[in-house]
Amino acid sequence: MSKVVFTQGNEAFVLGAIDVGARFYAGYPITPSTEIAEISSVQLPRHDGVYIQMEDEISSMAAIVGASLSGTKSFTATSGPGFSLMQENLGVAIMAEVPCVIVNIQRSGPSTGMATKPAQGDVMQAKWGTHGDHGIIALSPSSVQECYELMIDAFNLSEKYRVPVVILGDEIIGHMKEKLVLKDRDNITIVNRKQPTCHPGDYRPYDYSNGIAPLATYGGNHLLRVSSSMHDDTGYPNNNPEMASRYIKYLTDKIENNKHDIVMTKQFLLDDAEIVIVSYGCSARSALAAMEAGRDKNIKIGVLQLLTIWPFAEEQVSQVLKKSKMVVVPELNLGQVIGEVKKLNDYGTRVVGVNRVDGKNIHPNEILNAIMEDTYGRIR
Repeated sequence: MSKVVFTQGNEAFVLGAIDVGARFYAGYPITPSTEIAEISSVQLPRHDGVYIQMEDEISSMAAIVGASLSGTKSFTATSGPGFSLMQENLGVAIMAEVPCVIVNIQRSGPSTGMATKPAQGDVMQAKWGTHGDHGIIALSPSSVQECYELMIDAFNLSEKYRVPVVILGDEIIGHMKEKLVLKDRDNITIVNRKQPTCHPGDYRPYDYSNGIAPLATYGGNHLLRVSSSMHDDTGYPNNNPEMASRYIKYLTDKIENNKHDIVMTKQFLLDDAEIVIVSYGCSARSALAAMEAGRDKNIKIGVLQLLTIWPFAEEQVSQVLKKSKMVVVPELNLGQVIGEVKKLNDYGTRVVGVNRVDGKNIHPNEILNAIMEDTYGRIR
């Protein structure tokens, strides 16, 4: 049976990880993600798991990559400066196609910034923080329930596509407390990485000719070579230009070509909406409140909530741009997702940003005022 608890977002991440089978956490405490480490240190040993506090975020990322290659579902958590330190080994995980999950509870920056204040300034860093062309998956919860459920989704997507998955939380959602409905573990869909079934001598850990290659476990019968350098399908370093071009394109295409499976959104009152708020994370809560207040004023507002940030929900955003007269994008940054929205705007739709970078959340009235003052009059 399902169980109802009252808890915070950071604890919900841990509960979701354990329920989906994660058994290894390595991390370094950093505000406002520290509760994830604290709770993991208590809960993982109770479930035959392992918690290690590392000396820094560089080693934390390396540790979860190594643990994952040993066959254990692994995760870490951090915030702005720590996420920056993880980028090099995140690139290793991308190149070696190692499943793992990184929770980034975003805070104000750059650098130390305002360590206890919320922000959504790491959206582009999640996509392009590590160097080189590559694909990655990033999810964004706006409630405690979504922290739990998206953690499960993150591990399943990571295992299915052999790719690191980033969860872009924020201080508000991480520290918010509200009702959480835990799933019956027997009813949770759990995806585990494909294991090789071929003869050990025939195993190619990076043979993507038939889709995502199976991932052997360190110490098993199948030899697993892992290299952060360009490599062939056996894992040996290889700088052949044609092979390198195919592989780098594959690292992107395995994500971009499966958007139908990866991209998740929630839609609210879009059928008759003349104005659509496109939002994510904590700002989505303000967007929904603004929608309700606008509807009370007979303003036809809808909300498209992005649960998946990367790959970007191009089809869903294009549809609202095509059908609406105005799109509003509230973000706790100076405009990161709004740039992706504008790239898709072939329809002449008015696109307006509502932005804060002062460590405070966006109030619903700020969104509603942007609609009323900037565009709504000319629509009517």
